[in-house]
Amino acid sequence: MPSVAPYQPLRPSRSETLAIRHQRYHVRLWGNAASTQPPLVMVHGWMDVAASYQFTVDALSPELLAQRLIVAPDWRGFGHTTGPACDHYAFADYLGDLDALLDHYAPGQAVDLIGHSMGGHIAMMYSGARPARIRRLINLEGFGMPAAQPAQAPTRYAKWLDELKALHRGDNALKTYDSVAGVAERLMKTNRRLPADKAHWLARQWSAERVQADGSTRWEILGDAAHRVVNAHLFRVDEIRALYAAITAPVLMVLASDDSLGGWWGGRFTQAEFQERLAAVPNLKQATLPDSGHMLHHDQPELLARQIEAFLG
Repeated sequence: MPSVAPYQPLRPSRSETLAIRHQRYHVRLWGNAASTQPPLVMVHGWMDVAASYQFTVDALSPELLAQRLIVAPDWRGFGHTTGPACDHYAFADYLGDLDALLDHYAPGQAVDLIGHSMGGHIAMMYSGARPARIRRLINLEGFGMPAAQPAQAPTRYAKWLDELKALHRGDNALKTYDSVAGVAERLMKTNRRLPADKAHWLARQWSAERVQADGSTRWEILGDAAHRVVNAHLFRVDEIRALYAAITAPVLMVLASDDSLGGWWGGRFTQAEFQERLAAVPNLKQATLPDSGHMLHHDQPELLARQIEAFLG
C-alpha cells in the first residue's frame, strides 16, 4: 500500500486510567470536564476501541463540546484497558464495568449513553437494569444475538469447553501484521467506505507494535483472543424484551442503510426479528443513515453527529 498521511483529529482526546473491578480501565475524554450537564458516554463494539468515536466527536458542534464532558472507555479486553488474564467474557461483566464507570463520572446523575454494535446491546441491557441512570439512549446497530432455545444448552456448553481448550493451546490467536499499513489495509477490506487516511489513523489506535519471541516485531490487534470463545450462556430473547420494556429513557435506534444482520447470520437473525424485540421499548425513535454499513460512525460521522445533537436536545 502506498504511503498515506493519517487523518488528523480536530479534537484530540485526553486519557485517564481508572481502577474498575480489578481492571485498569483506559478512558478517552473530550469536551468540558467542568460541565455540570449530563456527561455523554460512548461505548464501542466488539473488536473495536474507544478511539473509534474520534470522527464523530470531530463532527459534533463546538457548542456541544463546550457544554459537555464526553467519556469513552476501552472495554475490558480491548484497547489499552488491562486486567487479570481471563479466558472468556460475559455481557454481565460489561454491565458491572459501566455501572462503576458512571459512578465515577456522574455520581447521582443521569447520563446520555451511546453504544455501537456490542456496545449498543450492552447499553440497552444496562438502561433496562438501571433506568434511572440514563437520560437519553442512542443505539448504533446494537442488535444482540440470535434467539437460542433450551435444547441447545448441551451442545453450547460442549462448544464452550472445546473452545476454551483451543484458546489455551493457542489455536485462537488473532492475526498479526508486518506493518501498520497492513492493519489499515485490513480495516479498509472490512469496511469498503473507510478512506485511507482514516484507516491509517485508526490502525494505530486499533493495534500496537510488539516484539515477538524470535525478536522480530509485528503489529498486534488490541483485543483479547478470548473474545472469540463462544458465550456459554444461551441468549434468551424473553429476558431481552423484559430489559427493553424497563427502559424509561427515550431511545434513538440508528441503523445503517446496509443490512448487517443479513450478512452476518444468513437468515438466522433478521431485521424483522430485531424489530419485534424493539417493539418492547416504551419510547422509541428510529433513523437510518444513507450510504452506510455497520461502522456507520466511520461512514457518516457528520450525519450521525446531527442525529445525536437533535435527539439529545
